[in-house]
Amino acid sequence: MSLAIVHTRANIGIDAPLVTVETHLSNGLPSLAIVGLPEAAVRESKERVRSAILNAGLEFPTRRMTINLAPADLPKSGGRYDLAIALSILAASGQIPVRGLASYEVLGELALDGALRPVHGVLPAVLAARDQGRTLLLPAVNMAEAALVRGVRALAAEHLLQVCTQLRTGSGMQCVAFTPPAPVPTSGASVSLADIKGQQAAKRALQVAAAGAHNILFIGPPGTGKTLLANSLITLLPPLDEAEALEAAAIQSIARQPIAAERWLQPAFRAPHHTATSIALVGGGAQASPGEITLAHRGVLFLDELPEFNRSVLEVLREPLESGRITISRANYRLQLPANFQLVAAMNPCKCGFHGDPDGRCRCTPEGVKRYLEKISGPLLDRIDLMVEVPRLAPHELRAVRQSAAGGDDGAHAQNLARIRACRQWQKQRHGKLNSDLSASEIATSCALDATSEQFLELAVQKMQLSARAHHRILKIARTIADLEGREDIAKPDIAEALAYRRVEKFFRG
Repeated sequence: MSLAIVHTRANIGIDAPLVTVETHLSNGLPSLAIVGLPEAAVRESKERVRSAILNAGLEFPTRRMTINLAPADLPKSGGRYDLAIALSILAASGQIPVRGLASYEVLGELALDGALRPVHGVLPAVLAARDQGRTLLLPAVNMAEAALVRGVRALAAEHLLQVCTQLRTGSGMQCVAFTPPAPVPTSGASVSLADIKGQQAAKRALQVAAAGAHNILFIGPPGTGKTLLANSLITLLPPLDEAEALEAAAIQSIARQPIAAERWLQPAFRAPHHTATSIALVGGGAQASPGEITLAHRGVLFLDELPEFNRSVLEVLREPLESGRITISRANYRLQLPANFQLVAAMNPCKCGFHGDPDGRCRCTPEGVKRYLEKISGPLLDRIDLMVEVPRLAPHELRAVRQSAAGGDDGAHAQNLARIRACRQWQKQRHGKLNSDLSASEIATSCALDATSEQFLELAVQKMQLSARAHHRILKIARTIADLEGREDIAKPDIAEALAYRRVEKFFRG
C-alpha cells in the first residue's frame, strides 16, 4: 500500500476542525515534502518524525514521499501533527495496517526518541472526535484533560511503539476513563463577605450582582474595601454546570493553561493589571490566543483602578459586554471567541481619591476631577448595571465594626449563598438563562409592571436622563431583586432599589 490516510485535529480558537493527513509513496529520489499550508513548526516535523521512527527501531522509507494536510486552505501550526504524520508514513509503507485507521483520530508531538509529548487544545479535539464517533489517540500527559469529557473515547500512550502495537493488535494503549467532577472546595477562598465588616449597602449590591450576573462598579476613596468586595464575589457564585465547565476548560486548554481537575467547576476570576493592552484583554496575536475576557468566560473579570486603564483599552469591552462574544479579525485569520463574563470594577472618585470626602481632603481641581472621570466613557458606563458608592467609615462606625468582628457572620454568608443559588435556579427555569442575558422580548414577558410602578419608572428615567439600554438594565435588576425575595411580581420598591444603583452616575455627569 503506497497511500495512507490518518485523521487529526487542528486548533482554531475553541474549535478543532478535522485535518486529513494523506501520505503517498512513489518511486524516485528519496525525499519528503509536506504541503497544505504548513507553518514552520509543521515543516520541521519531518526531521522529528524521521528520527522518532528510526530510534523506535522502525524503517523510514527511502522513497519519494508527499504528505498533504487537507484542507489546504487551513493554516497548520505547532507539533500536534507529528504523530499523525508518522503513522501515515508507517501505514503507507506497510509497517502498520491501514485497515482500522479510519476509526481513529491522532494528536501528539514526537520527541527524537519516539516519546510522545503533550499538546495544547486537547479538550476541543476530544469533544469533536467523540461527536464524530472516532477514538482519539493522544499522549499520556494529556489524559487528565481528556478525562473531563463525559463519554470520552480516547486512548493514551507514552511512546510511538505503543501506538503501533495498538493499531496492530488492538491493545497496548491505556484507555482514558471519564472522571466525575469533584465538588468545588468550600475552603481556601482568599476573602468572603463574612470577612468584610461594615459597608452593608455595598454587600447588598454585591449579592444582587451575584444573583443575576450583573456588572457592578464600586466607587469610593482608598481603603474602604472596594477590592475586598470585588474579590469576595467569586465566593457567592455557584459552581458551573458540566457544559459550562467544559466550555471554560476548553478555553484554558487552547490558552496553554493547566486545568486543575479539583477546581474546574469553579468560575474563573481574572484580574488583569491596568497596564494591560487591548490585545491582552480581547486576544489575538500571531497564534490567535484568547484574551482576558475569554479566559473570564462564565466567570468574573475584575478591573481594579478602572480609570488607570488606557481609554482605548476599556472601549474594546463595549461589544463583548453586550454580545457575550468577541470577533478577532487579523490579516491571516478571523476568529470568534466566547466572552460571556461578569464585569466587576473599582475606582476612586478622583486622582487623589478623596473627592466628595466630608473632611475636605481632596486637593484636585474641578477640571482635574472631570478629566479623571472622563476616562470612563458614557457608552461603557451604560453597560454597567450597578454603580455603588463605598464611603469611608466614620470613627464610631469603625469602633462598632471592631467590637462586632469577633462574632463573625458565617451563618449569614451561608444563608446568602443559598438564596443566590436558589435565585439563579429560578431564573434558569424561567428562560434557561440568567437575568443579565434576557433579551428585549424576554424582558417584556418577565419584567411586567403594574401601572403605578410603570409610571414611577418612566418619571425616574426621564429625570435621570437614562438611555433605553439603561432602562432595560434597571428592569433586569428589579427582576433579580424580586427573585431574591422570592416574589413572582416586580414591586415598586424593587424598581426604587434598582434606580438607586444608577444614582452614582452623578460623579460622571458633574
